[in-house]
Amino acid sequence: MLIVTSNEIPGHRIDAVFGEVMGLTVRSRDIGSQMLAGFRSLGGGELPEMTKALYESRQEVMARMVNEAQQRGANAIVAMRFDTSEMGTNWTEVCAYGTAVYVLPLGEGEPGATGQSVYLTKTAAQQPAQPTAPAQSQQPTPPAPPTQF
Repeated sequence: MLIVTSNEIPGHRIDAVFGEVMGLTVRSRDIGSQMLAGFRSLGGGELPEMTKALYESRQEVMARMVNEAQQRGANAIVAMRFDTSEMGTNWTEVCAYGTAVYVLPLGEGEPGATGQSVYLTKTAAQQPAQPTAPAQSQQPTPPAPPTQF
């Protein structure tokens, strides 16, 4: 899935808009990480425990947002943003949101086409068609003979 922070994807045409999608989580900091981070903050510098927690939260909300977009039939998300806020003293809310869309790459010679979109259209054209299962015979089943009593 393509995810961009811009409102457009160069070399692609937005063919359908499915609306806003988001992923959300609220995390509490465990006491051990919080105490260790408190001691580290006295000396300054990065707090690896907090960095790891925020990174994992962002990965989780991105996955939730992508899942929601896929359920709606999207193949891309535009105008993606993160929002983070503190809730109370130990809780952090992390949200990822954007607009779920269906995009089509522009082919060679189309206005706005890029090298990447031309490559995507050429490789899609070279892909063999997916084989379909042979159609089952749709002949009606003959009625059963009448039962004699």
